[in-house]
Amino acid sequence: MSGNTLGTLFCVTNFGESHGPAIGCVIDGCPPGMALSEADIQHDLDRRRPGTSRHVTQRNEPDAVEILSGVYEGRTTGTPIALLIRNTDQRSKDYGDILRTFRPGHADYAYWHKYGLRDPRGGGRSSARLTAPTVAAGAVAKKWLREQFGTEFRACMTQLGELPIPFEGWEHVPNNPFFAPVADVQPYEDYMDALRKAHDSCGARLRVQATRVPVGLGEPLYDRLDADIAHAMMGLNAVKGVEIGAGFASVAQRGTVHGDALTPEGFASNHAGGVLGGISTGQDIEVGIAIKPTSSILSPRPSIDIAGQPVEVVTKGRHDPCVGIRAAPIAEALLALVLMDHALRHRAQCGGVAQAVPPIAAARP
Repeated sequence: MSGNTLGTLFCVTNFGESHGPAIGCVIDGCPPGMALSEADIQHDLDRRRPGTSRHVTQRNEPDAVEILSGVYEGRTTGTPIALLIRNTDQRSKDYGDILRTFRPGHADYAYWHKYGLRDPRGGGRSSARLTAPTVAAGAVAKKWLREQFGTEFRACMTQLGELPIPFEGWEHVPNNPFFAPVADVQPYEDYMDALRKAHDSCGARLRVQATRVPVGLGEPLYDRLDADIAHAMMGLNAVKGVEIGAGFASVAQRGTVHGDALTPEGFASNHAGGVLGGISTGQDIEVGIAIKPTSSILSPRPSIDIAGQPVEVVTKGRHDPCVGIRAAPIAEALLALVLMDHALRHRAQCGGVAQAVPPIAAARP
């Protein structure tokens, strides 16, 4: 009801604030018997962690995860798994000037009217810092899906501000701070340096992919797999658009092109993004997300205070000039959480259904 929990059978409840003592999540519904340690989770948290390059916030958080419950002698017990990440580098004094004003483009105004108060320190509950517990929970889902089906997840940036990023290969993504699928990222380094000097910010576009996804995940109508993916992705801070497969490009496609032909060797294409009728086809799940420019910037902007009087707002503190730079592991985690939940739901409803025809191979781009 309060909007802090994602999932039906694999439920993740996120808690904490940006400048509170800790943030974390409780995972309910993880099957028992899976080997799990902090090391299984920490790798993805390190990929999302702040302070990893000059192009992201310089808040220095180790994001060390602690498993508080749900694991005994190295294996999940089937009971709730509590994960805790302590905040260690808060600078709440940076936000004293905005206690009574509203930052343009931020959640301040909406939070104030909904709750009657707000935590201004680093955005409080609306901070992108709250994506760390999501990444931690996603690491648990990734591990289970990998062991059960061989499912793997990856994401890359396809556009930074006005600059499109061509796709050269997935092997480049871990080797640069932009999660960019290219060998040379100097143009993007220069772009971000100029943006920071201008006290401005930019948006980004990302591609998210899951491979080796089992056939049959999802439901018709209201619990469609693609609808739940879009719902989860829109829960990521600053996301303003979600595409599945060809997405908006399908508007310009003809039916003779968009419809993915089936052959004995597999699908001929994947414009549907791995989902037909709300149910996975066994092809790669392909998702695109659009992320808006960071709202917290140093450039002065007009706004109002809580009394409705005009003011000029300058947001101090340490912020990402492009929140999309660290979004790849978060988007992977959200996709994993949705697929994990649907895998358990499918097993509960259709675990005894025999396949009359073996699934065909998935087309590879």
